[in-house]
This record gives sequence, C-alpha cells and structure tokens, in this order.
Amino acid sequence: LQLVESGGGLVQPGGSLRLSCAASGGTLDSYRIGWFRQAANERDGFSCFSKGGSITDYADSVKGRFTISRDHATNTVYLQMNSLKPEDTAVYYCAATTAYYYCSRYDPYEYNDWGQGTQVLVSS
Repeated sequence: LQLVESGGGLVQPGGSLRLSCAASGGTLDSYRIGWFRQAANERDGFSCFSKGGSITDYADSVKGRFTISRDHATNTVYLQMNSLKPEDTAVYYCAATTAYYYCSRYDPYEYNDWGQGTQVLVSS
C-alpha cells in the first residue's frame, strides 16, 4: 500500500490542522491504519483504525483533541487536530499493516507501509 500524507504546516497554539493520508494500491478496509509522530528519535503512535475501520483508538496525549476519519470513495484517512499545543510539533506519519486487526498497541515495527511524513509546527 502506498501512502501519501499532506496538510502539515505552521499553526499557532490552540489552532487546528487536518492531515490527509491518501492510499493507493489497496483498499483501506484491508489494513489497520495507524498515525505516528516523530519529534526526536522515537516514532510514537497515537491513533489507529482497526482493520475494517470499525474501531478507533487514541492515546491519552491526543484524546479529545484529535479525530480520525476515513473516506472510502477517495481511499483517504484524515486526522483532524484541534487545540494544538507546542508539544504536538513533529513529523506526522500514517502507516498500514495487514498483519494485525485491533489497535492494541502502537509498535511501529508492526506496520509495513509508511508515508513520507508531513511536518507540523505549533508555534506562536
């Protein structure tokens, strides 16, 4: 599965951004989709669609502020980010795997396919 992220940029604290993850070469329902971000050396996962898209999960750090959604017509996953904080600054990646169903944990090694990432900078 090929993934292309877009929508990153500079936003002030408290602002919003919507990231897109456009998929090709497969249908989203066949994959577990995860969102990760990398600010330093670690790539941390924070949100996920289970395979089939019926279950979503959020890490505590983003719960209530971030929302994931998907558009089957365009084979795209979206990440709506509200109430952004400076600590949300990172490169954001979407990732996909067929090997797992549920969003039980955020281990980047469980994901086979990755986008190129999009930079989000939260700063005044």
